[in-house]
Amino acid sequence: MTKQPYAVFDIDGTLIRWQLYHAVADVLAKQNMIDRTKYQSVLLARIDWKTRQTNNSFEDYEQSLIKLFDETLPGMSEQVFNEVCSDVITRYRDQVYTYTRDLITELKQNGYFLLAISGSPEELVKHIAAYYKFDDFKASHYEVIDGRLTGHKTILYGNAKTQQLLNLIKKHDLATKGSIAIGDSLGDLNMLSMADKAIAFNPANSLFEKATANGWEIVIERKNVIYRLEYKNGKYILA
Repeated sequence: MTKQPYAVFDIDGTLIRWQLYHAVADVLAKQNMIDRTKYQSVLLARIDWKTRQTNNSFEDYEQSLIKLFDETLPGMSEQVFNEVCSDVITRYRDQVYTYTRDLITELKQNGYFLLAISGSPEELVKHIAAYYKFDDFKASHYEVIDGRLTGHKTILYGNAKTQQLLNLIKKHDLATKGSIAIGDSLGDLNMLSMADKAIAFNPANSLFEKATANGWEIVIERKNVIYRLEYKNGKYILA
């Protein structure tokens, strides 16, 4: 029996146009479940990123948000967290990139086994995976005991994404030949490196440098235009 090839997608910034857990933090803030003063400092860091104050402004903003997120979750009701996640999914599930949305449909029709691997909480990713008919998924896990979040978490990033991908390949007895991976950040690097075909989608500068060094396909989507850059004869050309 011929094994089915896989295609693995990152979610935040690759399929969804925004970062899902950032949206969760915004909802929690609106519901006054996050310290307002600390949240304002996160919003200022977000403005620094949006106005491109430094090359590392996004990383600085993201780290400040993660820190606040981690301070807020311990003791929170699982029911409340799930309700917030459902609200975020309802608002953001259709706010996706055309390229990756259509690629999911195309690969599904061509017999690929579709995987989603994301650093966002599994309470978010499971809904996205179901909505876009992924065959399986892995996401970050937030521990719950007696109906409340403890604050302990297992985050999928870098090598952790790679290990989960290997687990899924083994679980479903998938073919690595013809495999495809698509991601947007350095955290997707090892996952991309495993695939026969790697696609760096709207890559952050750190991933862009790795992609060009490896001759991977680069896809940029801006407004309603998609640019595909292919590496041929030692240089990139517009496909």
